[in-house]
Amino acid sequence: MTQKIVFLDRESLDAKVREFNFPHEYTEYESTWTPEEIVERLKDAEIALINKVPMRADVLKQLPKLKLIAVAATGTDVVDKAQAKAQGITVSNIRNYAFNTVPEHVIALMFALRRAIVPYAISVRRGDWNKSTQFCYFDYPIHDIAGSTLGIVGYGALGKSIGKRAEALGMKVIAYDVFPQDGLVDFETILRESDVITLHVPLTPDTKNMIGRDELAKMKSSAILINTARGGLVDEEALLEALKNGTIGGAGFDVVAQEPPKNGNILCDADLPNLIVTPHVAWASKQAMQILADQLVDNVEAFVAGKPQNVVEA
Repeated sequence: MTQKIVFLDRESLDAKVREFNFPHEYTEYESTWTPEEIVERLKDAEIALINKVPMRADVLKQLPKLKLIAVAATGTDVVDKAQAKAQGITVSNIRNYAFNTVPEHVIALMFALRRAIVPYAISVRRGDWNKSTQFCYFDYPIHDIAGSTLGIVGYGALGKSIGKRAEALGMKVIAYDVFPQDGLVDFETILRESDVITLHVPLTPDTKNMIGRDELAKMKSSAILINTARGGLVDEEALLEALKNGTIGGAGFDVVAQEPPKNGNILCDADLPNLIVTPHVAWASKQAMQILADQLVDNVEAFVAGKPQNVVEA
C-alpha cells in the first residue's frame, strides 16, 4: 500500500529529508497557514509532517484519512492532541536532538548580556569610543559569569546539559522542576537567588505566564532572564516594564508569544541595551537540524512498520 505523505512547512527545516523506506507518495510545501490550505493539502494524506502548522480540532475533523501527525519539533502545542486521539491519529515528536545547540545558545545569550557585548559593540559603531576621554568607558555594567548563580527552570535533558556547561564555567547551579529529583530547590529560591534564570519547560495552561510582574519583582535587580522554550511562559508586557525600570538587569529571548510576529511584538520592537531577541533559532544549528530530520523520518518509518516511537499522549 502506498502511503501519501505531505510536509506542510518544509522551509522551517534546513536539512535533508531522506527518502522513506516504504512505498509512498511525498509532497512538500514551503509553508501552509490557513485552515483551508491545511485541509486541501491533507485531504488525501495518511501522514502529515509539520513543524509549526496549527492542527486544531476543526481542521482534524475534516481529515478522516489522516493517521499520523509527525511533528518536526519537541513541542506539540500546535496539535489538538485530544481531538487527534479521538480520531485515532497518532502524534509523534522529536526528542533529544538539541543537546548541543540549545545549551550553546543559552550560554551565548548569558555571556552577551552579562558582559554587555551587544550595547558596547553598537556604541563603538556609533562613534562613542572615538569621543571618549579615556582608553575605555563604562556606560553598561559588566558582570562575571564565574561565581554567579544559574537557576534552571525545567531540569530535564536540556536543563542538565546547560547545568554541566555552567558548572564548567565556575557557576553555582540550582534547579527547579515539577517532577521530584534529588537536589532541586523551590521556584521561589530560583527567583530570589539566581543571577541568571533560564526556562526549559513546555507551554501548558499551568506554565502560561509563569513569569509575570510578581515573579520579576522577586528577582535580583541585576538578574538576567533567558527564554529559549516558549514565548507564552513570560508576560511580555511585564517583562518590558521590568527591563525599562530596572527591576531586572536584562533578558535574552529566542521566542515570543506569537510567531512569526507579523503584527509586531513589543519585545521585538523594543530598542533596549539590555534585551536580545533572536528569531527562534536556538534549536537550529546545522548539526541539530540534520539529527531532527533523520529522526523525523525514523518516526514515520517506525509508525508504518507498526512500531510507533516517540508517541505523544493526549
